[in-house]
Amino acid sequence: MVSFVAAAASLLAVTSSADAAVRGLDRRRLSYELIAGYEPRSQVTDHNALDLDQQMMEQQLALGTDQSFAVAKNIYTNGAHSRSVASVTLNSGLLNAIPAKTPVSGRSSSGSEVVGITVADYPAGATSIDIQYNTISIQAQYVGCQVGGSPTPNLQGCFAASGTLNIEGEGTFTYTYTPESDNKNTRTLQGFSTQAKERMYDCPNCPYATYEKFYTYYGAHDYADQWVMAAFDGQPTSFANGNADFRQYGVVGRTEAIKKGTVFMNVWMYVIRELEDALDDCKEGCTIENCNDDPVHAWDEAVAFYSGSLEGRDGTGSGVFLHELADKRCANFKTCGDLADGDTGISHVNIQIFRQFSDGLHKIIAGECSSARANKEAIEHMMAVPMIQGSLRYAYITDKEPFSEKAEAEGAVFAAAVLPLVHACDEDAAQTIYDNLKTGQGGSADYAKVKSAFESTYGCLKVRCEDIGGLWDSALGQYMSGAEPCHYSTSSNKNTGLIVGLSVGGIVLVGIFIILWNRSRYAKEY
Repeated sequence: MVSFVAAAASLLAVTSSADAAVRGLDRRRLSYELIAGYEPRSQVTDHNALDLDQQMMEQQLALGTDQSFAVAKNIYTNGAHSRSVASVTLNSGLLNAIPAKTPVSGRSSSGSEVVGITVADYPAGATSIDIQYNTISIQAQYVGCQVGGSPTPNLQGCFAASGTLNIEGEGTFTYTYTPESDNKNTRTLQGFSTQAKERMYDCPNCPYATYEKFYTYYGAHDYADQWVMAAFDGQPTSFANGNADFRQYGVVGRTEAIKKGTVFMNVWMYVIRELEDALDDCKEGCTIENCNDDPVHAWDEAVAFYSGSLEGRDGTGSGVFLHELADKRCANFKTCGDLADGDTGISHVNIQIFRQFSDGLHKIIAGECSSARANKEAIEHMMAVPMIQGSLRYAYITDKEPFSEKAEAEGAVFAAAVLPLVHACDEDAAQTIYDNLKTGQGGSADYAKVKSAFESTYGCLKVRCEDIGGLWDSALGQYMSGAEPCHYSTSSNKNTGLIVGLSVGGIVLVGIFIILWNRSRYAKEY
């Protein structure tokens, strides 16, 4: 028996080593700052900073005035922190045509050097050009010009209002522009939705399957932007399915619909778009150095948009994007930790997603493009979990507690973020969820019906009862009545059957095999 236990322990050590390899812990010197524990292989600090737009927008919405709502809308539509571009007027036309990405240098108002690249091809004689500011790999200092729709613009690293620009291959030109209004941002939260048709439906290898489900359900390519703009304006949507009417809401309800809609709908789908884009460009079997740089960069962008800069290098920061949402919901549903059985710490969703991010990255680098698609699919499935959890949470609150405009709006936007996926599985289930969580349901929600409708589609959605969990009362240390996980057992041990079957082996041996069994199970299912 002793030798058998020793053999099992040895196998456990091998399994632990394999797990570490899968998670991409290759011990190499890092070239770029970690993103919530993920090691990017390209510079994506500018992408990672988009969450600063979300944070700034939420700060304005919290003020709750007409003026602050207008400022928040300006941030949403014009950006402030990502892909900063100066639109300048040259005092004489270009001598020759110049291509996009031509280096340009000039000076700031304080005299420091400012560098960038042209954002497009420009013909000879052109007098108006757009210059994207260069970014660096240090997240805290990634760019020195942040204007766009910001109520507190940072002009320190912008080109001065007038002066000279050196355009590589062309020489020196004098120019003028207005820094406060002519420094724009060409990456915005709104753009993730308004560009969806071009980048997810009409592009090569499109339409992307998940985006197509959302387009089919809502009947609009820019469904996410339509939702957010309707909430900003206090108006109804005009979708084919899943409509919302924000005329009945005041500041509180509209705020929830906006700030959650931008993340749950705009950003959520664009993360998937970047993963798909990486796989589209990946060259199968190519192991030449730098062969798959573009798909690696797209994959890194997906991670940046999922997490955002506020999560920090280790993922423990106070973020405002999808990473933070998953961690919040795991505490509500007791699905934190590696085995999805805790109510504190990192969510099981984030643990699994980041394993897939790292594993998929290494496959793309190795030219294993077809294999990396499985990682993308696993990420998508897990990204739906917090949306289901949020829908269930607010279905319970609006069913069991006094009416709250805030809770109703939150339930509506969580449902809006996942209804197209449910609809693609079962139209009746989607209708049940919508009827109980739509705007204006006025406390008529039936939690049991919502729970049953979701659970009927888990197999199709490729999520498990263990992933979703149940509404957890941390004060009492138990699940809320009627809100337990599906297939819930009062036994605290999830592996009772396995324990009985292995009882002859002794307590230590059973413990080892339970761990191995769980690891094997998770490896297969994710």
